[in-house]
Order: sequence, then structure tokens, then C-alpha cells
Amino acid sequence: MSHVYCVRCNFSEPDREAAWNAWYSGPKLAQMVAKPLFLSGQRFRACALDCRRVYLALWIVESPEAFQTREYTTDWGFFEWAPHITDWSRDLYGPLEGDLVDRFATAPAQRLHVISFDGIAMEDAEALRNRIAPAFPGMVWTKASGLDGHSPVMGLERLEPGVAPAAVLRDAGVRQSLFEPISPCQRAL
Repeated sequence: MSHVYCVRCNFSEPDREAAWNAWYSGPKLAQMVAKPLFLSGQRFRACALDCRRVYLALWIVESPEAFQTREYTTDWGFFEWAPHITDWSRDLYGPLEGDLVDRFATAPAQRLHVISFDGIAMEDAEALRNRIAPAFPGMVWTKASGLDGHSPVMGLERLEPGVAPAAVLRDAGVRQSLFEPISPCQRAL
């Protein structure tokens, strides 16, 4: 069963941001999807609602063992860009059944709707999710299964062009963001 690997961050050096995006959406994306057990990757930029973390990289991995391979452990990170990365988090969600690549691959006119519960205990996040889930029938709800655990529960939903989220939340502890793709979805060969 697949897992969703979610990396969120900001970039603090405006003069170098275009170069960083070119690197991360180009060579870095290709490098990551070439690693064992990585199935796909795509990058996004926040475009509406809570834009606290501007950048999102969404990877689909075959299993948590993806982070234990020699190829991953010897060659990962932001390299020379690391001093400019702020508000960084990386979380693993799943396991989930089905073809997650096709479920979350987002075309240029589409948006990715993300709901997270950052810094909340699992029990509280699940209670909030259970309360709000009926308002979001198309949302795929995931539970943290590894790495940093910044958000114990996350919801992901691809929205078609012109479609807005089913609701806008004002609950304390709930973060709701819309992201536009800034790279195509790259699949492993």
C-alpha cells in the first residue's frame, strides 16, 4: 500500500527563489522519483486560504522503506538551499489503498485542497476531522504514519478548474489551504 510523503516549507531569500524553484521542480524532482520506492512527486505553491507555508511537495512512495534505502539516505535534502528553507516539515501518511498518483496528480488548471491539524494531538485531530468530514465528501483523509508528525491527520482533495472547497473552516487548530501546481507530476520510470 502506498503512502503520501508531504514536505511543506517557506523560502526566505526572494532574490534566489526563482532559481530554487527551477532546481526543486527540475533536477531535484527527477532525482527523487528515480529513487527506489518513490512512485511520483509534484510541487505546489499556496494560492488561497491559509498560506502560512507557501510550498508543498507531495510524493507518493510505495512504503516507508523508501526512506531507508541507500539511495535516499546518502542523497537527500536541500543542499546549498538549506539556509534559506524555513518553517520546514516532512510527514508521512498512510498506508492508503488505490492509485494515489492518479488521485493527487494535479493539472495546471486544477488545485489541491489541503486540510491539516498542525501541532494537535492525534485524538483531538481525529475528533475535529470526524466533525468536519461530512462537509468535504471528496476529501481523502490520511493519518500520520511516520517522520516528523507535524500534523497527525491531513486531508487531500484535487479540485477541478473553477471548483471551490466545499466549505471554508474557521475552527481553531484547523489549517485549510489551496495549492496550485508549479511542476507537472513526475512519475517513476
